[in-house]
Amino acid sequence: MADSTWVSDLTTAVRPAVKTPRHTAVVRVTHWITALCFLALLVSGMEIVISHPRFYWGEEGNVLTPPLFVLPIPASRGSVPTGYNYVLPDQNGWSRYLHFQVAWVVVFTGLFYAIAGIVTRHFQKNLLPSGTQLSPASLAREIANHLRLKPQGDAGSYNVLQRITYSLVIFVLFPLAIWTGLAMSPAVTSTFPFLVTVFGGQQSARTIHFFISILLVVFLLVHIAMVCLAGFRTRMRAMVTGTDQEDT
Repeated sequence: MADSTWVSDLTTAVRPAVKTPRHTAVVRVTHWITALCFLALLVSGMEIVISHPRFYWGEEGNVLTPPLFVLPIPASRGSVPTGYNYVLPDQNGWSRYLHFQVAWVVVFTGLFYAIAGIVTRHFQKNLLPSGTQLSPASLAREIANHLRLKPQGDAGSYNVLQRITYSLVIFVLFPLAIWTGLAMSPAVTSTFPFLVTVFGGQQSARTIHFFISILLVVFLLVHIAMVCLAGFRTRMRAMVTGTDQEDT
């Protein structure tokens, strides 16, 4: 009996520890699909903006309509007044097609992520901040730590500022980007007109879509910077393999 117990203890001691994944497979797969799609949407969206770098408010907007604001860049259409004496190559055809197709990939990926997050309680456990974390004292302390580049908390979990930021991106900015994108589609709004009327018109939806895109780009740049500061190889390994520990 003693020998059996000793063998059992020895087996337990030499058995390799099971690594708890920092990110689940669903989070990792949807993260990389969304990242690739966002880059495609960004490039194609820039080409679409270049075709008409003027923004309006309301339902109508064309070169004869007073713009809300104008981007100081040349256009890819000679009929659009920009103040430049040349036009860029017109890439509006493929860019609109790519933008529309990739947007649907983002929609279905987001739906899958949302359903999985609800079923597995991922949002409640790992993403949504608690009431205690949202207290003024807690927020002030976390902001001070970030300013000193010393964020607190478990390395395997998100701190309160990350939770707030990711929640805003996932539950506010991305849904608004999708909504305003659908509001610019005549095929969709002909069936669901409320999608565009809530914004006051198609041109209003386009303008809001543009500013949301800028906020998402700012988030992307800050996100990449924070990943580099926290340890690029470790964070990339965690998002690829699920664990931030090297295999031994």
